[in-house]
Amino acid sequence: MNPLFPPGVDRHAHLEGSLDPAWVRSQAEREGKALPGTLEALWRGETIPFEGFIPAFFFACGFLRSAEAVRETLRAAVRRLAPPEDGCPRGIDLWVSPHYLCVAENLLTLEDLWRGMDEGIAEARAQGVRVAVIIDAVNHFGIRHGHEVLDLVLGDRPEWVIGFSTGGLEGVPFRQWAPVFERARKAGLRLAAHAGENGPGENVREAILEAGVGRIVHGVHAAVHPEILELLAERQIPVDVCITSNVALVPGLGPHPLPQMLRSGVRCALGTDDPGVMACDMPGEWNAARALGLTQEELATLRRNAVEDAWCLG
Repeated sequence: MNPLFPPGVDRHAHLEGSLDPAWVRSQAEREGKALPGTLEALWRGETIPFEGFIPAFFFACGFLRSAEAVRETLRAAVRRLAPPEDGCPRGIDLWVSPHYLCVAENLLTLEDLWRGMDEGIAEARAQGVRVAVIIDAVNHFGIRHGHEVLDLVLGDRPEWVIGFSTGGLEGVPFRQWAPVFERARKAGLRLAAHAGENGPGENVREAILEAGVGRIVHGVHAAVHPEILELLAERQIPVDVCITSNVALVPGLGPHPLPQMLRSGVRCALGTDDPGVMACDMPGEWNAARALGLTQEELATLRRNAVEDAWCLG
């Protein structure tokens, strides 16, 4: 493996944020809908407040109304991977919010969501790309919502659904989410959490120690806490870092802390997050990481982590 070549794994992408911008634009034109200015700004690579990201995200994922749209989104996610490299695995760890799509917004039925996912995943596998699905609940909606998400998906979940996570605003303490995570764990799901993104770095520690989470998404605010970086390194907790998303949405981030996290022994890897909203792809994320001044050895570590800790490959 060439350590200067991007890994073939996208360690963190959301289905709802992965639609192809050209497809979204064509759907909007067909339906006579004006694109939000914030969405077009994000497509141009501009930085906007998190409050502006939300309506842009909701507008785009509002077109996920059929199995065909879901399948098309999987195709777009595969196209954003690095090109194939001999002997190197390719895959996507994909976060999906069935409660939002099928219950809260009633955009499509759960049956259609699963069918579109199944067809899209089969197409990806035919191209040598493996996909694992992590069910995403919304932290700030609270634990009742978390149980409703599990009620929805646990009854007859597809074999490619292997994880459970929380996202959204980090408004409800992770210790309160512990019973939901424990229920998901007992059902055989692996556990992750968006933590230390729009909340303080201490949320990373709480998610690990009090909610039993074994994987952190973003975690950038933990970088100002050496003891939390030490905890992540000591326990070998994988951390998915999304540079374009973090720079665009994390207020007051400053220089991206990926180099510091890697040098502290944290098992970081790269993801695209919402690449159909904040236009990016894995080669671009890799170039962004290189621009942070990582050494060749650190790039090799980043690439190795991407494969070794990927749930789609494990």
